[in-house]
Amino acid sequence: MAGDDLDGTPAAMGPRLRAARERRGATLAGVSRATGISPSTLSRIETGRRKPTLEVVLCLAKEYGVSLDELAGIAPAPARRSTPLHRFGDDKAVLPLTRYVGGLHAHKHVLPAVEEVPARPRQTSHQGYEWLCVLYGRLWLALGDQDLVLTAGDVAEFDTRTLHGVANAGPGGPVEYLILFGPQGERLRPRTPHQG
Repeated sequence: MAGDDLDGTPAAMGPRLRAARERRGATLAGVSRATGISPSTLSRIETGRRKPTLEVVLCLAKEYGVSLDELAGIAPAPARRSTPLHRFGDDKAVLPLTRYVGGLHAHKHVLPAVEEVPARPRQTSHQGYEWLCVLYGRLWLALGDQDLVLTAGDVAEFDTRTLHGVANAGPGGPVEYLILFGPQGERLRPRTPHQG
């Protein structure tokens, strides 16, 4: 994807967000009540008059039950990419989503499909704070003594000084997830009121 295409992606999400909302039969008012995002902001995003923030896109993707790839209008698993995709020995792929210049940075991770339930994930710890969101599949998060299986739309956040590790939770396909990582302990700051 060329740089010019990337620059237009947030504004280009508007029509896709509107289509996703309409497929669910939701109104702007209903989505506003569920997410805390004002109807006027939602309308401006859908018409391309306002670029959505990552926080808003994540919130709406979860509300509409769609993937970020679908909202961005890109194929879920392209054969070739112009953006660097780092592969690791276990075939895990990591796509950097931000430039590494300090502060919060984001990566998309893809774990390949497995034929059987793996051994408990190897754990590590390091300085920082992590926010993890599963986009597709079933992710096994071993967090200290806890074993959690997260599915699409599930979010976990934790201090990375706690032992942690991840693996594909078992047969059924690959796992895709986002990580926002603050190496100095930076955290996400929600700006919308929580709806109980």
